[in-house]
Order: sequence, then C-alpha cells, then structure tokens
Amino acid sequence: MLETAFTRLAGCAVPIQLAGMGSILSPELAAAVSNAGALGQVTLTGDVDDATRRLDRLSSLTSKPFGVNLLIPYLDRDVLALAALRARVIDFFWGDPDPELVRLVHDAGGLASWQIGSTGEALAAEAAGCDFIIAQGFEAGGHIRGTLGLLPLLSSVLDAVSVPVLAAGGIGNGRSIAGVLAAGAAGVRMGTRFIAAAESNAHPDYVKA
Repeated sequence: MLETAFTRLAGCAVPIQLAGMGSILSPELAAAVSNAGALGQVTLTGDVDDATRRLDRLSSLTSKPFGVNLLIPYLDRDVLALAALRARVIDFFWGDPDPELVRLVHDAGGLASWQIGSTGEALAAEAAGCDFIIAQGFEAGGHIRGTLGLLPLLSSVLDAVSVPVLAAGGIGNGRSIAGVLAAGAAGVRMGTRFIAAAESNAHPDYVKA
C-alpha cells in the first residue's frame, strides 16, 4: 500500500490508474488491475447496451473501485449517465475540459478526471471542477494531446493547479513511478505496460512485440 492524494480520492491502495486503451481494455484487465490495488478502467465508445454488458462483466469480477474512460469525440450522454452511476471515476480525454460534463459526474456521486497535454488545459480542467488531472507527456504510447515531455509538463502543471496530478507517458516500471512521485505527482497513469497482461485484448503479435 502506498497512500497519496490520489489513492485517498479513488479509494485504491496503489497510486496507479490504468490508461484508456480502447478495445484493448477488457473488463477482465480492468478488474485484475483493480483487484491488485490500483484503479482499473474500461474505455466505453459503444452504445448503452454495449456499455451495460461491459460494466456488468467488470462488476462481476471486482468489488474494488474502477474507472470508465470516455473520449470526447465519441461521447454518448446516455453512456456517461450510466457509467457515472457505476464507476468511481469518469475519466475524460481528447477534448476541452467541460464543466457541464464534470457536473453530471459529480451529481451522480462520482469523481471526474481529465487527461491534459498543456498547462493551459490543466487550468481549464481544474476550473471545470475536475477532482484530479492527468498530465500526459509526448512519451505516451497512445493518442498524444500535447507537445512537451512529461517532466517539464508535470513541473509546470504542479505549479499551476491545486488538485492532485497524475503523470502519464513512458512510465513502465517501479523506478519511473518513484521518480514522478518524488517530483510531486500523486500517482501515475500507465497503459502500454499492461498490453502484455494475460487479460489484455491486444493482438498476440502486439503482445509479443
């Protein structure tokens, strides 16, 4: 167990959030991460029926907190309403921070997080009411929001906002986690490292690579 501002908020024991990775994030992977003490997540980009099936499966595999990752270009308000009632965290990405979306999450009793790529975007996420922010450096393996490396972005964001900040981008081992925690992050967001997990939906060739 390693307590930080993030673990206290999310109700987990380890300051790690599973990154959004589309269809690679099976309910089984999200549950395994949550059961190990971190915050597992699933990405929901389908309709309400698909979201219900995935959330039912995830809930059957863990009683621990989990999150739902939503991409703004594919956002379905009905899916958001469903997820906000069932997930501890609703995690937004790839769009400008929106106070209305954050309010919907809070009204349902959940926490709202936003992954950002600049200090300006971090300030907007805090102003929108987000409970924590993820600072994503360009080292990240998936869709990249910003143009700065993780450490300079993290340093700038930490100076600018008062809510907990997670670090994302190129973090794949305990040494990297320790480094960003020492720099002031309240936790880390990791994706690529989990592609090789047995519960991942990634193609076998991708896992092998």
